[in-house]
Amino acid sequence: MEGTESRSGASSSVVADWSLVFWTLCSVILPVLITLWCSFQRSRRQVLIRDIFRKSKHDWHYTDLFGQPSYCCVCAQHILQGAFCNCCGLRVSEGCLKKADQLFLCKEIMMRGNGGAHSSMPHHWIRGNVPLCSCCMICKQQCGTQPKLCDYRCVWCQYTVHDECMMDCLKTEECTFGEFRDLIIPPYYLSTINQMRKDKRTYYEKVVPYCRKHWMPVIILANTRSGNNMGETLLGEFKILLNPVQVFDLSKIAPAKALQLCTLLPCNAVRVLVCGGDGTVGWVLDAIDEMKIKGQERYIPQVAILPLGTGNDLSNTLGWGAGYAGEVPVEQILRNVMEADGIKLDRWKIQVTNKGYYNLRKPKVFTMNNYFSIGPDALMALNFHAHREKTPSLFSSRIINKAVYFFYGTKDCLVQECKDLNKKVELELDGERIELPNLEGIIVLNIGYWGGGCRLWEGMGDEPYPLARHDDGLLEVVGVHGSFHCAQIQVKLANPVRLGQAHTVRLILKSSKMPMQVDGEPWAQGPCTVTITHKTHALMLYHSGEQTDDEASSMSEQDQVREQTDEDV
Repeated sequence: MEGTESRSGASSSVVADWSLVFWTLCSVILPVLITLWCSFQRSRRQVLIRDIFRKSKHDWHYTDLFGQPSYCCVCAQHILQGAFCNCCGLRVSEGCLKKADQLFLCKEIMMRGNGGAHSSMPHHWIRGNVPLCSCCMICKQQCGTQPKLCDYRCVWCQYTVHDECMMDCLKTEECTFGEFRDLIIPPYYLSTINQMRKDKRTYYEKVVPYCRKHWMPVIILANTRSGNNMGETLLGEFKILLNPVQVFDLSKIAPAKALQLCTLLPCNAVRVLVCGGDGTVGWVLDAIDEMKIKGQERYIPQVAILPLGTGNDLSNTLGWGAGYAGEVPVEQILRNVMEADGIKLDRWKIQVTNKGYYNLRKPKVFTMNNYFSIGPDALMALNFHAHREKTPSLFSSRIINKAVYFFYGTKDCLVQECKDLNKKVELELDGERIELPNLEGIIVLNIGYWGGGCRLWEGMGDEPYPLARHDDGLLEVVGVHGSFHCAQIQVKLANPVRLGQAHTVRLILKSSKMPMQVDGEPWAQGPCTVTITHKTHALMLYHSGEQTDDEASSMSEQDQVREQTDEDV
């Protein structure tokens, strides 16, 4: 009996051990299997969604969380995540994507029928998800106040109407294109141009929509890789307000190709809004120069700037601000573009000829819009550029970018890699040799701002120097004693070493290798001769908005200089 009991006890313990092993394996393997199954389903669902996005005429984008209360335009259910169209503003749940494609048309960039010079088109109404604080065009009361899919919005004029105010006549009423009618390229205009091209007629000036004299169509060129990565969001917002054919992503299409749209529009009427940093603006201006070479001068547009970069000195000079972080609505940006005044911007040719290789190597040629420099600020830009090339993912914020600049500037204060620059270079202004004091850097300015918002030529503003201008054919040349001196100038604790103004600047680097930069693009340069001459003018747009304290003080200084000049005369 005792042996039987011992054998039964041993077998029961074995069963218990195996049971424990089994349930332990289940507790480990089952979550893994569930995770793998969910991952497979998720990837399969993403493939299906991407396939729908690829075949759809809508510009669908998927989001895990909508920024405001949203309702599916198909099933009318409240949704937290789903897809939205960047062009017409439709919002649908994941399960209703296919049905939405079948039920709703997106914005048509060009009408299917042949439009005439004075054609029109009806409203294109979309139900639900109207903008917050929008008012009904009929009763003038607020729309979208009920927690459900309600009310209508026209995707072209952005007018909204209550469900109860919607009448049959509104569905066929002619759309006026709303507040931004002067900026929008209407679909029937493009269909008319297309028909004229087929008939080999090129008198596009006669086809003016709305019979308006002040039509100034705008083209949006956005660099989604600039600065704080706001370009993607701005692309969608501009496509909602304008014709999607007017909005281009410069990471997918080159400016030269995008600007060919200007040749289909009236001469001297187009305005271009560049969303990016100063480098992006230079890229676009180079493409405009190519248009001049092709004989397309009459189609040259005027250029406005929405600053998304790190420095944005050119944007600051032209009144568009030192940086954009979404604080101004896109609608106000378009109003600013409409109200902006046209001005000219000097563009300069920089030729760098390596010493000792005059007959063997072609000289490097650059185009300058902002400034050229040799010395500590170019060294900071070079170190920043090298660091960004190694780890580009770290440089997604304007604050981080400026912090890295500050780090390299502090490092140079201690190391002083560019000292005794005056012994290594010779400077000529309009052919006249300039005796240089003890310097570490030389900066040649075309615009008023430098170094992320500092008015370098004016310095502290305690001396009656004329303001630097960007359209007078003159360059301002200054020297700095080092990185610490640059920092003092930026906070108005010191003045630069003003070396003079000139139409032509020649700089000879006699020995060693020194950092140089043109508009923030740095490189290390050996012995050479740098010659800066005037190249051309660019047509820009100046925004005379609210002035900063620096601008107000600078304007008052300019007025004082003018008064002194008048008294002398």
